[in-house]
Amino acid sequence: MERKKGWLTSGAFAALCGTTKETLRHYKDVGLLLPAHQGDNGYFYYDVEQFYDFYAISIFRQTGTPLEEIRRCLQGQNTAKTLELLREQRVRLEAERQKLEHMDFVLFGALHSLEFESRPDMIPRTAWFEREHLLALPVRELEGLMTPEASEDEALIVVLERCRALCSQYGIQTDFQLGAIHQPGEQGGPGAISHLYTRIKEKADFPYYKEKPAGNYLYLCCRGRWDISAGYAALNRCILERGLETIGDFYACDLAGFILNSVEKNAASMISVRLLDSVLTR
Repeated sequence: MERKKGWLTSGAFAALCGTTKETLRHYKDVGLLLPAHQGDNGYFYYDVEQFYDFYAISIFRQTGTPLEEIRRCLQGQNTAKTLELLREQRVRLEAERQKLEHMDFVLFGALHSLEFESRPDMIPRTAWFEREHLLALPVRELEGLMTPEASEDEALIVVLERCRALCSQYGIQTDFQLGAIHQPGEQGGPGAISHLYTRIKEKADFPYYKEKPAGNYLYLCCRGRWDISAGYAALNRCILERGLETIGDFYACDLAGFILNSVEKNAASMISVRLLDSVLTR
């Protein structure tokens, strides 16, 4: 077999590029990447320098650039047009990166929530909670957007539409899993709902931002029921019986979310409140 220095058979060149001979054949057929040499034996060979052509093609392909556009870029060797194409691909990659980060945020949140869902039902416990960033909608504002006789489904439509509008207005991403913020009641337990919230990925400078602080929290999981009023009562009873001091608001959130919560037996929620004392109490 004839082989000169720097010349590679299609098989050797495919191995060097981490691709297949079939891919190289396709690129050859469409005029995208042609073998640089033909030996006396009639076989075609690639030059080692063509590794960089293939590498450029693979990068462009991964960003969704059409083959014809790649071919024009590589064959035209026009700096201005190449710069334009590269800038377009950077914009496309940034949009894709944001999508992937949002997907990771949603899936991480679902995973974290479902891990809590496995905790014992209706038994108050304590744990350290990391800080969370929230898009918090004042209940009074939401009430002004719906009629007094609105059904639960109609109210949910209003809430989701408002969340989506704010996300679009302020460039914020959320997982759309809803929770409720309760102000402390006169007896120390959860009082009236002040806000409905959904989590966002990071701190944001906009009027609807609230932070759920990091700290030691007393929490309780409610499983197999959509009505969690018994959970509020159990958590409040625990606070009173143990003489616990709490600080800040109470938070109620859905744990099963969009994955499992359509069936009541799979429903899971958590109610939590931060403890003033940093010592964990069982």
